[in-house]
Amino acid sequence: MTAATFPGLAWATPPTWARSVAAHVPELLLEQALLEKKAAAAATTFLFRVPADPEAHRALSALAREELVHFERTLRLLQQRGLPLATQSPGPYAERLKSAVAADMPLRLGDELLVAAIIEARSCERMRLLADELQDTEPTLTAFYRDLVAAEERHHEVYLEIAMTIVPSTVVADRWQRLRQHEAAVLQSIPWLPRLHGGLPEASHGG
Repeated sequence: MTAATFPGLAWATPPTWARSVAAHVPELLLEQALLEKKAAAAATTFLFRVPADPEAHRALSALAREELVHFERTLRLLQQRGLPLATQSPGPYAERLKSAVAADMPLRLGDELLVAAIIEARSCERMRLLADELQDTEPTLTAFYRDLVAAEERHHEVYLEIAMTIVPSTVVADRWQRLRQHEAAVLQSIPWLPRLHGGLPEASHGG
């Protein structure tokens, strides 16, 4: 079993989401910088937590470096627009997603890797929607998001593959099914925010 055999996200973000956040580029760029920094830190932390498998460690090291490159690219976009790198109150998405992680090892570590994979997959989906929405008004951002889409997809696969080195692939498949359904429920229940992982605009709820 490989990452390619796993089903994708359990729920598709409607295009109304991208339209609702398109007017909030400063907030989205600030969040993007903070997300990239957190993603680099998370990949580095996993280097110290997963077994010392050379292939897995090379993949995580490359992933962390790529996230830092994305962080630097986002910093340049902020600077070009005269926007500061500042703090930002996080949305509830990641915290609620992680609430479904198992309590005991090694399943906990496997779940944490799967949560990372889901976040990457959702980022990939929503960056693609943003690129489509902004293509007529923000060509630079459109190119930026399109570049990141392919990377997020690779990162999703890396985390899935490493999870299968921690727990049996059949267990990973079952946990993936549960966690992706949980993630879909989280996104449909949290409030709208001008964030990559925010909830839906009011008109899209209950559809």
